[in-house]
Amino acid sequence: MGFLNGKRALVTGVASNRSIAAGIARAMAREGAEVALTFQNDKLQGRVEELAKEIGSSICLPLDVASDEAIVGMYEALGREWPTVDVVVHSIAYAPREALSGSYLESVTRDGFTLAHDISSYSFAALAKYGREQFSERAALLTLTYLGAIRAIPNYNVMGPAKASLEANIRFMAADLGPSGTRVNGISAGPIKTLAAAGIGGIRQMLQHVAATSPMRRNVTIEDVGNAAAFLCSDLAAGITGEVIYVDGGYSNVGMSLT
Repeated sequence: MGFLNGKRALVTGVASNRSIAAGIARAMAREGAEVALTFQNDKLQGRVEELAKEIGSSICLPLDVASDEAIVGMYEALGREWPTVDVVVHSIAYAPREALSGSYLESVTRDGFTLAHDISSYSFAALAKYGREQFSERAALLTLTYLGAIRAIPNYNVMGPAKASLEANIRFMAADLGPSGTRVNGISAGPIKTLAAAGIGGIRQMLQHVAATSPMRRNVTIEDVGNAAAFLCSDLAAGITGEVIYVDGGYSNVGMSLT
């Protein structure tokens, strides 16, 4: 029996079987959770349905987080399958590709800044806002962030302020939802070669640098992040809320390579 046995987990943001969200969904299913997945559009639907089949899930729902109406519709459809939701995983972020290379001021635009914050940060609050009536008494919300929220990372550019906004969301949402029993946390994962990361300029060099200089001398995997996510959303972490947990091989704790 896994430590998520009996839990119902909604996992958003799967884009491929190499997505961080896919690693989280697999870990939660392994630990006994019933998992529902969402897909952004028709192009991604087949990939998400393949993952659903792999983990024994029968629920795949469309979700465009740029639309409040779509979020409400997704919860209405989910409510026809589940009486309550125990876990919501937000693994969604976006910025225009042209905003993720070169210098920050050269690449940032008003429209790109607004879009990055809407999809990468506001959508987490919206998932809580429109779903909280369906949350169970001991629900857990989780989002994915990155070191660029608190450090200037080359080419990460507008996603840095967007992730900083997301991390502020974690704290405000934890305070807001805590009295009802819902916990809210984030995982700051080290760089992983996903479809989303492929759009960031210099991702290969970033992966090489982190693997060479982090205390563990390797990049983390979607399995590493999935295991941490499963723990944070389980009752084993019942006393943890409003936190950002780093799953990055210790890279965020090192100021200078010692070798």
